[in-house]
Amino acid sequence: MPFSYNIRRSQRTKKTRIIVSIDKIEVVAPFLVSARKIHKFVESQQDWILSAADKIELKKKAVKKLAPEKYVNGVSVPYLGKSHKLWIKQSLSNNVKILNKNNDLTIYLPEKYIGTDNNEFIKQALSDWMKKQMLNEVECLVQFHAKQFSLYPRYIRIKTQKSRWGSCGIHNDINLNWLLILAPPEVMEYVVVHELCHIKERNHSDRFWQLVKAHMHDYQVHRKWLKKNGSSLMQGL
Repeated sequence: MPFSYNIRRSQRTKKTRIIVSIDKIEVVAPFLVSARKIHKFVESQQDWILSAADKIELKKKAVKKLAPEKYVNGVSVPYLGKSHKLWIKQSLSNNVKILNKNNDLTIYLPEKYIGTDNNEFIKQALSDWMKKQMLNEVECLVQFHAKQFSLYPRYIRIKTQKSRWGSCGIHNDINLNWLLILAPPEVMEYVVVHELCHIKERNHSDRFWQLVKAHMHDYQVHRKWLKKNGSSLMQGL
């Protein structure tokens, strides 16, 4: 078989299905379906899978990337739904420091990284900093929304994901894609609310969407924004 795939067992699904995304091919199957049957099903769908993967690759190449190609002084970096100018300065210590002020992101680098090929180092430093900022933002949002209907998660994790914005596990663990920090704050809030509501409603029934609306009356605006711009966000930094 000219591709690999992951198998994810789900109590919610009643039949085996295949999800082709940018970075992986995933087969979602009920617990009672054997691995042999899953493999046969994937083999029977091989042509469709390859065709879907080709379409996604073409679409990916056509998507506009929000982040710059090189991280140098004056380039625009996406953060919280806005373009921020990046400024690189030398730090007086051996630690990296990032400040956000007036739509400027200033990164202070140790002397050894000044004047060198530091592109990947800056990208990683910005990513790490944004993940920390997002965790702080998300914890505040959860504190605000959870108490309204007692929707308390067990854990909150900020993760690197290529195809999902969030998920809520069977033990009410919530995972969120850190790239949401690049989107407007209201979009991140919508995803947080979405996953919190799955603590009570495990599907996307009318009751689920009514619960989302009770938290965020204009959620559809932010949901549409994410559908329209999600591919660009997924390109990351």
